Parts: sequence; structure tokens; C-alpha cells
Amino acid sequence: QVHLAESGGGSVQAGESLRLSCEASGYTYSKNCMGWFRQAPGKKREAVAAIDSKGTLSYADSVKGRFTISKDNQKNTLYLQMDRLKPEDTAIYSCAAVGLLCKNSVAGWSADISYVYWGQGTQVTVSS
Repeated sequence: QVHLAESGGGSVQAGESLRLSCEASGYTYSKNCMGWFRQAPGKKREAVAAIDSKGTLSYADSVKGRFTISKDNQKNTLYLQMDRLKPEDTAIYSCAAVGLLCKNSVAGWSADISYVYWGQGTQVTVSS
């Protein structure tokens, strides 16, 4: 059974940094796409970034140049380094995974329907 568990959220001031982690257990797909999504109160869930097993990276325009997605295959852990945080980055951040390359997923890396497995989420709050 696949289980994704996020950690690393918290409350910070604008301009500061946070690193989120998503530990995957029971996930043995040789081809995979893993992504980070976020959902702010009253808003739809949106894609933040994704990385697949070939190392292909994808980012939402709103976070390009500030966020970096990476993974440690030895630790089965996905990361999201978030720098120069803004109040509009405040949201619940969730990791997601699917056993396909991102380009071969149902609707692309940025569509939540492309992913099968989801974590519970971690809160990120950025104050001005």
C-alpha cells in the first residue's frame, strides 16, 4: 500500500524559506511522476511543481525561480525548497504520485486527476 507523508510546513515571514518533505512508502514504480500541489482557503487546488523518474522538472509560473523540486531516491523522499516566500504562497501543500512519467499521465503534470496517490498535506503560512 502506497503512503505519502508530508512534513516541513510552518509559519514564516515574507522573504523567508521553508523546505517541505514527502516521504513515500510502499511506492516501487520504476517510472513515476511526483508533484506538489497547494490549496489556499476558498481557492481551487493548483499545481506547484513536478519531477519524474527521468528527472524532468516542471514548475508553475507563479513559483519559477523561487521554488525547487527534488527527490532523493535512496530515501524515497520528495522535497520542495521554497525561497523568497510571499503571503500568496499561504496554502495547504500536498504531494502526489503516479506510476507513469509526467508526460504520459492522464492530463499532464499540472492536473490533479493525473495522480493516484496523495498525502494528507502540510500547512504553510506566510505573513507580510
